[in-house]
This record gives sequence, structure tokens and C-alpha cells, in this order.
Amino acid sequence: MTSVSRVLVQGGGIGGLVAATALARRGVHVDVVEHRPPGSVLGVGLNQPGNALGVMEEIGVLDECLRAGYQFSDLRMAASDSSTMVDIPPSLFQGMPPNNAIQRAELCRVLLGAARDAGARLHHGSTIASVSEGPGGVDVTFSAAMADAAVPANGRYDLLVGFDGIRSQVRRHLFGDRYDAEYTGFACWRISLPRPPELDRIVYALAGSIKATLIPLSETSCYVALVVPEESIRPRPSSAQIVERIQSLLGEFSGWIGELGGTLSEKAPAAYSPIEQVTVDEPWYRGRIAVAGDAAHASSPHMAQGAAMAAEDAVVLARCLDASDDLDEALRSWWERRMPRAGFVQQYSAALLRTESGTPTEQDRRMLEIPMPAAHARLAEPY
Repeated sequence: MTSVSRVLVQGGGIGGLVAATALARRGVHVDVVEHRPPGSVLGVGLNQPGNALGVMEEIGVLDECLRAGYQFSDLRMAASDSSTMVDIPPSLFQGMPPNNAIQRAELCRVLLGAARDAGARLHHGSTIASVSEGPGGVDVTFSAAMADAAVPANGRYDLLVGFDGIRSQVRRHLFGDRYDAEYTGFACWRISLPRPPELDRIVYALAGSIKATLIPLSETSCYVALVVPEESIRPRPSSAQIVERIQSLLGEFSGWIGELGGTLSEKAPAAYSPIEQVTVDEPWYRGRIAVAGDAAHASSPHMAQGAAMAAEDAVVLARCLDASDDLDEALRSWWERRMPRAGFVQQYSAALLRTESGTPTEQDRRMLEIPMPAAHARLAEPY
């Protein structure tokens, strides 16, 4: 990796921390800037399918993730009365557990520790203020002086990578407003609840246009996500409004899923997010600047692969930088490897979203001729 010795990562979420760890372990000087305070987490919980766990093994944190999470195999489709419709067998991921569900706060803790242990420098409460590109590097100034007094309020880097999400500042620098997020017409309401005994794997359930996803996170807790069509993006709701909305949506189910509505608490971790899509349909880089993860290919959550795709982007980027001293060649190789896989996840997830809501296109119908087990098996192939 002789052509890249200093890297700036904008965004301290899952993809950014995996990238920082993978690069720092290779001897690269890595700074990560994140505008949120340390330990702040967006979201409630997530599932790590086997390909995501492969990334965790690659950066040395697999065992810690498994200790913090809850492993299971099959997926279950259920009816609105909570009865089982079909169990979907897991894909095999080269010796990995098929699935590990984990609280986002726990995964954040694990990845922050890994990045620090690898030697990456993490700077919270700061973000990029300006960027100037040149043939010899990327000159950056920051919105606030970094916490480490030895680091000035500006710096030069060989590479800037934006893992800064759907509203990516780095993507806007590269492409202007050409790839701004597009609202899909759906929203997701999430909450952490006590785990009922019936929930020992991911369960998907449909009640009319509402899709419930229920994920066990530990022996005692679970994560519920409810996807529903909504005409427009709401102003940020309060915790009480989120809980009220989730209770109303769960009221459309009966059986043990519907009974979860009686366990809600305003103190439980909960979130509302509009489901938006980002599709950068040209190379995700220019010169010494690149975007990855949701900044390049945000999708609906219907394959539970968003975080996994960001993590894969990160480790494949490190591998490609390893393989070539020419930065442009390395970035092109990285994009050519990642774009088809991330694009498949995005297209398949969108097809599921529209089909489950009763508005599939002809393209969606063709996409879903690939059954879900086969789609998951495709992601069990090496990334």
C-alpha cells in the first residue's frame, strides 16, 4: 500500500469503523471524523448475516460480536395471526453462523475498540468543512479542532473516503445533487422490546400493507421493525409519538406478535426513519476521493444487508489498495468488484418492498423469480 499512507474517513458508523480498522492494521495512518458524540448510535438493532460475520472475522472481532449477539439459523414467514407460513433454511457461509443479531450499541462498542486498538485516530464532534483536491493529495479543513491537540484543524491525505450515510457530504462534493436520496414512499418504525419465547429466529409477518420484522437480540431482548407506506417524510417524532405509532401498527396483528403491543415503553430504544434509496450509477470515486456504504448505495432493509454491504465495501477497499500501488487502478478494481453485489442487494430489496406492498413492477417480478434462499446463497459467495 505504498501509494496510500494517510487516509481520512468521514463517518464513524459501521462501514467507517471497519475501514479504519482494516486500513490501520495495514500500517496506514487513519483519521476518522464523526459529527456525533462518542457512543451515539442511530437505530436499535441489526442482524449480521454470515457474510457480515466474515468481515468481522477478517478484522479480528468475530468472537466478540458472537458473545454480544444472538445466533440463529432459519428465517420464518408468518401470517398476521402469528401462525407460521414457511421456514426458510439458512445459507451456508463457510463455517460462519448463518445469522447473529446484535444491539447497535454493542456493535458500535466492538468496532470502536477495534479501530482504536488498530491505531486509527477517532475524532468526534468534528466534520469536514472544506476539501481541496490536487495531484499530490486531498487538503481538508475541519469544522472544529480535533480533540487530539497534536492534530491541527486541517490536514493533507492520500485518500478521503466518505462512509457518511444517506446525506453524504462527500458524495455531494463529488457529484453535486445528482444522487441525492430518493424517498421510496415507505417508513420504518423500530423499537427494542422484551423477547417473547416464540421468537427464536428472524420472523417476517405481513398484515395488509404492514410488514413486521422481529429479530431476537439476546435471551431477554428483541428488535421490532415495522415497514409501512407513508406518503411523505414526517417531521422528527417524539419518543411518545414513536411508541404510539408502533402500538397502532402492532394492533393490526393478532397472536403473540400483536401481544407485543402491550409490552411497549417510552423508555425503550426506538426510532423512526423514512426509507430512502441512493444509487450512484457511475464510479464511486474521483481522483483521491471516494464514497461507500449508504453514501453510494443505500437500500431498503428487506434483505438485512445494508450494514453488511458497507462492511464489505470497507475490507474490499483495503484489499484493493493492498493489491496495487496505483491509486486509480485500485479504486477502479474496488468499484468493479463492489458495484454488482451492492446493486443486486439494492434491486432485490426494492423488489421485495414494492411486492409486499402490492405495487410490484414487471422488473420486480422478474427479479423475484430468484427465490429468497437463492438470493441469500448468492451473498454467501466470497465478497
